Amino acid sequence: MLRFTTAGESHGPALVAVLEGMVAGVPLSADDVNGELARRQQGYGRGRRMQIESDSVEFLSGVRAGETIGSPIAMLIRNRDWKNWSEIMDPARNASDPENRKRAVTRPRPGHADLSGMLKYDRSDARDVLERASARETTARVAASAVCRRFLAEFSVRVGSHVVQLGGIDASVPEPMPDDINAAVADSPLRTLDRDSEKRMIARIDDAKRDGDTLGGICEVVCSGLPVGLGSYVSWDRKLDGRLASAVMSIPAVKGVELGLGFEAARLPGSRVHDEIHADRAAPRAGGVHRASNRAGGLEGGMTTGEPLVIRVAMKPISTLMKPLATIDTETRDPATAVAERSDVTAVPAMGVIAEGMVAFVVAQAFLEKFGGDSLGETRANYDSYIARINERR
Repeated sequence: MLRFTTAGESHGPALVAVLEGMVAGVPLSADDVNGELARRQQGYGRGRRMQIESDSVEFLSGVRAGETIGSPIAMLIRNRDWKNWSEIMDPARNASDPENRKRAVTRPRPGHADLSGMLKYDRSDARDVLERASARETTARVAASAVCRRFLAEFSVRVGSHVVQLGGIDASVPEPMPDDINAAVADSPLRTLDRDSEKRMIARIDDAKRDGDTLGGICEVVCSGLPVGLGSYVSWDRKLDGRLASAVMSIPAVKGVELGLGFEAARLPGSRVHDEIHADRAAPRAGGVHRASNRAGGLEGGMTTGEPLVIRVAMKPISTLMKPLATIDTETRDPATAVAERSDVTAVPAMGVIAEGMVAFVVAQAFLEKFGGDSLGETRANYDSYIARINERR
């Protein structure tokens, strides 16, 4: 089974990702990962941390001569900011050392994991919580998912995203969508397809920065080129829509996920929700049929239909405000203002890249469950046989 885990703290020496279950023979270079890491760091409204970090991956295992070899793929991404935090975050320092109190956090931020984590893990310093709860951890997720993206590319599966709302300002979505969404938004500072709305979004970000505030928004992730039949209806934990929602909801600050029409489907009659089916021999991955629309977002009964997956992801505003909200000091229980450290005004465009990664991982996982194999060649043979079989049906 394809799976990954991550380790590391925001201001620790490095982040680590370990991806297990990837087949052998997938072409893979550091550039394949570094390109995704760079996209995660971009976006108007990011803070000074992105000026310090320039993320790059070091393969520790699982890759040789430019190919995966079937063993666990371990990747290291060093934190360049570690040099400024080495004393504070030194794992070897004695717990009673007074140096540990430097930059201690006892004023938890509303909206963050600080206070609940302190209580759950019995910590007096919220730094023991926030360093791991930080969205910096998603760097390692993007690294692991970059390998999955490279695998999916071997089957012409593409994952992209764009911002459809930021700070309450909606962006129009073109019809039809570009074939390569990421290429279409590559020169957009907010990764949106609507340049007129983008100007107003940027002005809203500037206003929020002056006010010491933060902004959330919504991204749309689109995954195209999938065959029909990934996932299953037979058990709740095999339904692909549930697995996608779980993975995307695990991203820090994400508070909502919609598939296809999402909540809008609850407001409409069935005649305006369900996608009519027509024969189409030019659609072999869908079994020789196509939907006249894609309101279901590429999923029916927990399985892919052969139409593009369409997932909208809502991110709340970041909880670190430069004009902090009211809280308590956990040492004295007196009223206080929350801690305010370096942060972003918004990270919605970056969240879209992270959401792409989580979608790519879940899709690759379902792909390998369906087609199996220990090598790329074996998986490809199984895939080709399946596509041929579903198009032989009468």
